[in-house]
Amino acid sequence: MNTAIDAIQVGKILDTLGSLRDSLTPSARRIADYVLAQPQRVTELSIAELSQQAKVGEASIIRFCRVLNFKGFQDLKMKLAIEVATPNDVEKHMLDTELTADDNAEHIGRKLQQTINNVLGETLNLLDFSELEAVARAFQQQKRIYFFGVGSSGITAEDAKNKLMRIGLDVDALTNNHFMYMKAALLNSDDVAIGISHSGTSKETIKALALAKECGAITVALTHNPLSPLAELSDHVLINGNRQGQLQGDSIGTKITQLFVLDMLYTLLVRDNPEHTRQQKYKTTQALD
Repeated sequence: MNTAIDAIQVGKILDTLGSLRDSLTPSARRIADYVLAQPQRVTELSIAELSQQAKVGEASIIRFCRVLNFKGFQDLKMKLAIEVATPNDVEKHMLDTELTADDNAEHIGRKLQQTINNVLGETLNLLDFSELEAVARAFQQQKRIYFFGVGSSGITAEDAKNKLMRIGLDVDALTNNHFMYMKAALLNSDDVAIGISHSGTSKETIKALALAKECGAITVALTHNPLSPLAELSDHVLINGNRQGQLQGDSIGTKITQLFVLDMLYTLLVRDNPEHTRQQKYKTTQALD
């Protein structure tokens, strides 16, 4: 996987910055945090003013722009100005989803609904759909599929196993690190290994995917961070969103976006072979009756 950053399209600057944040240098992270917090303000500042506000040197801002494939600070400002000027209720919705002491159960439910809408929208903004199609093809062409994940990501892996097994795929989910390592060490070029880690820094999942890659398996990362160690190991990277406020806690938004990406893969498989998947699902459903 080539982890160089492609030119960021207008409309995706803030979401992309959010996904890259944890992989940036400390000075670049301070710039990113300022841009994410006050994007409109940044479009009105000179490079010297931003340097003062973000507490970084002007050279750091220039490097920041180059790392993100902008021609310079003016190019970033111009494209950011277009993005923040585009009719978009996301910022308002983010403010609306913060919990207050006056919220009753209905208000909380509606705020949670909006927060989920936000994080799904961010996922669609960040996903490379050609990568999604490529992973779906790999699922169809390879013999076996293995999901690796620990903790909350392990629960996602088990859900994916259940869904794909129902349509006839040879699939398994490994969520214990010892089992992950043993299975990964036995894979070959007939297999697909998918590592699930929101941060992309889970040591167990990284080691399992590295072992799978050494054995010749096709490797896939499902993560929020496209420059994470997990992504660097992978032939294909699928990005999930993270736009969540205090209502969602640490994992609900992450879980929903991971499942959303996997549901899209499932639907692509059904689209490409509807009769076969219908028959396989009928058989597995009958077996459970």
